[in-house]
Amino acid sequence: MYRRFGVLLAAVLGVTLTAAAPATADASKHFPTEFSLPNGWQPEGIAISGTTAYFGSRADGSIYAADLRTGKGEVLAKGPGTPSLGMKVDDKRRLWVAGGVGGDARVYDTRTGALLAKFQFATADTFVNDVVLTERSAWFTDSRKAVLYEVPLNLKPHRTLQLTGDLVVTPGATNLNGIVTGLGGGLIAVQSNTGKLFRIDPRTGKTISVNLHGQTLTNGDGLLREGRQLFVVQNRLNKVARYTLSRDGATLAAERTDARFDVPTTVAAFGKRLYLPNARFTTPPTPETTYNVVAIERP
Repeated sequence: MYRRFGVLLAAVLGVTLTAAAPATADASKHFPTEFSLPNGWQPEGIAISGTTAYFGSRADGSIYAADLRTGKGEVLAKGPGTPSLGMKVDDKRRLWVAGGVGGDARVYDTRTGALLAKFQFATADTFVNDVVLTERSAWFTDSRKAVLYEVPLNLKPHRTLQLTGDLVVTPGATNLNGIVTGLGGGLIAVQSNTGKLFRIDPRTGKTISVNLHGQTLTNGDGLLREGRQLFVVQNRLNKVARYTLSRDGATLAAERTDARFDVPTTVAAFGKRLYLPNARFTTPPTPETTYNVVAIERP
């Protein structure tokens, strides 16, 4: 589907598609630093594979695919009527999507938009919020429960991992949210309502609070780890913070805001840039409400 869109766009522009090499990271400086999503989309999650960015809709769970080189895109897959939130693309070009209040996860083929699999985790008091991929599994957070959901990459049945230790879940609040892999194994997740960061043992479910050396990750949402650098989107604060991970915790290294931020939620990287969708949580959504994506240099 997305290939057909590229052919159509090329025809409109009067150019010929060739088998040129993919755009390099250095070429990203010529890409637009801001582009629009469909009106009423209500974005939350973002995933980037090659020069294609994927965005889920909180409104109905549809998936939108956009070309970072032009900012143009199209709907890749229609949603089930429940949200699409955090997402990641694996090396088989499959898009893994957290289903929010639907209590589920869905897996799509990014080449065709076909739904490959669906996993129902919970049916009540659930908010499946974000996902990270490891060598063998996809791990999903649930912002209402002290659990993680593990789905094998071979699409075999999932399991629910009960979390113990330092994490204390507040009923009705947005608890665990963004999740990434940790240094040397394990997982790291942020708790939005408390601003705490946790290391999680995926074998036992034990959680250990990370020493933030006096800082608090208030409104912590999407996470991105690059080596020892951990980027944290603090949505309603309109801020991206960069922390340096170490054995004794995480130390604030830099912060970045931008006049174009309007409650950004999640983050993905291409080249020297970070891309963030504006969820606009403080703006009442309508079918005509505008939404966009902004790109910034790493803080």
